[in-house]
Amino acid sequence: MNTLSQPDPVSLEIFKNLYQFIAEQMGIVLQNTAASVNIKERLDFSCAIFDSSGSLVANAPHIPVHLGSMSASVTGLIEEVKDRIKPGDVYLSNNPYNGGTHLPDVTVITPVFISSSLIGGTEGSQKPIFYVASRGHQADIGGTTPGSMPPHSINIEEEGVLFDNFLLVSAGTFREAAVKELLHNHLYPARNSQQNITDFKAQIAANHRGARELLKMVNRYGLTTVQTYMQFVQDNAELAVKKAIALLQNGDFTYEMDNGAQIKVKIIIDRAHNQATIDFTGTSPQQASNFNAPAAVTHAAVLYVFRTLVNEPIPLNAGCLKPIEIIIPEGCMLKPTYPAAVVAGNVETSQTIVDALYGALGMMAAAQGTMNNFTFGNDLYQYYETICGGSGAGDGFDGVDAVQTHMTNSLLTDPEILESRYPVRVESFEIRGNSGGQGKYSGGNGVVRKIRFLESMTAGILSSHRTIPPFGLKGGSPGKVGKNYLIRKDHAIESLASTATVEMQPGDTFVVETPGGGGWGKKEEGNDK
Repeated sequence: MNTLSQPDPVSLEIFKNLYQFIAEQMGIVLQNTAASVNIKERLDFSCAIFDSSGSLVANAPHIPVHLGSMSASVTGLIEEVKDRIKPGDVYLSNNPYNGGTHLPDVTVITPVFISSSLIGGTEGSQKPIFYVASRGHQADIGGTTPGSMPPHSINIEEEGVLFDNFLLVSAGTFREAAVKELLHNHLYPARNSQQNITDFKAQIAANHRGARELLKMVNRYGLTTVQTYMQFVQDNAELAVKKAIALLQNGDFTYEMDNGAQIKVKIIIDRAHNQATIDFTGTSPQQASNFNAPAAVTHAAVLYVFRTLVNEPIPLNAGCLKPIEIIIPEGCMLKPTYPAAVVAGNVETSQTIVDALYGALGMMAAAQGTMNNFTFGNDLYQYYETICGGSGAGDGFDGVDAVQTHMTNSLLTDPEILESRYPVRVESFEIRGNSGGQGKYSGGNGVVRKIRFLESMTAGILSSHRTIPPFGLKGGSPGKVGKNYLIRKDHAIESLASTATVEMQPGDTFVVETPGGGGWGKKEEGNDK
């Protein structure tokens, strides 16, 4: 290695890829050992590694809303537990007011200590030298509806069981009785605690792989080199984002949501220092609904947008946010206080934030702007999925049909798996033609998904852009709004709002038509594209 006062370009590339590779290995272990369809099949999870201060170093290309917010969970743990963190301990957290996103996203955090044999001393490290974490969306964590995504929750208790830096493993011993007690001792308890336990253990195993691989790096390169290049990787990301900021213009945008709330953002570029201020002043106050987005979610959305502006293969990490100041007013729906409901903030409001940011930058028309969160279940079954739609067009490119956009990156369960694990049938899943906005460049089309029920279950839809269309830019037309409705067994049709909970009977079909993306630019005369 060259001097550690500045990074060697070759070594920087090696370490950047090594850190990301470790996170990818963690994800493989988690997928292979998890029990729930949500994690094992839909891949609704994320894995990442952090330095000793809790700053994100590298991640695998998993779920953007997880990755940009996980660091807040790690730093929240460090600040609260401090010197009580011991080797062999593992923590569990989903607290939206302390770095979490919403209750189904449960983060398992493992501190990594170093043994004396690796540092040549008589004792190992007294404080963690790294942290590894995995966040998995639990199929059910309690709450008023199966799947823990209640469309009409008004407080956090209705959304499930809250863990706040809970000691899951103590000195190597899994505290199964204690975690089950929390899962069961709740007004709206978890419906399948054994599945929760199995997924938690899978996350512990994933973290163990990450810790083991980091210690192998230390053994090969030395602790000083590994830690120094963690900082170099973050510094490199900061420099890359600064270069992207230098090309931006000031802008502002206001985006209304179906429920009447609005996200207002102003972007101010400081060209002298290549820094940006993102000011959400004017955004609606904390809502009585569940569309409040924890501050960690807002930071994740900003981090995601600015990472996409960098045309270099850098890992998404804490360095990306260093040139950016984020202003969120007190009392705003983007900084909710306990016991505000937040389950839609993570999945829906985050999408609105991203589109508003792209609108303010004038870079891209709106995507479908929703995750189309569909849940169903009863005491025996619990299922959750997000449904794809159209992406927005931009200067020089069309939107894409039937794709997960922006803050979500999960899969849909294969029909064979879905129908073998749950009493439902996929009646159809097809592109929704002509739903993308028109323009010089057209927005992507949404989809139509029809699920027929074979048993009585409660179903829920938590969605957006059923009233407000995804906007077009530069003269492009907006995408079509989505639709939610039922086709009862007797062929009667029942329209549903953006958010709804319904009782499904055998033979009933739930239909979700997702929005298209907005178009870009005025459509030229004679252009039939």
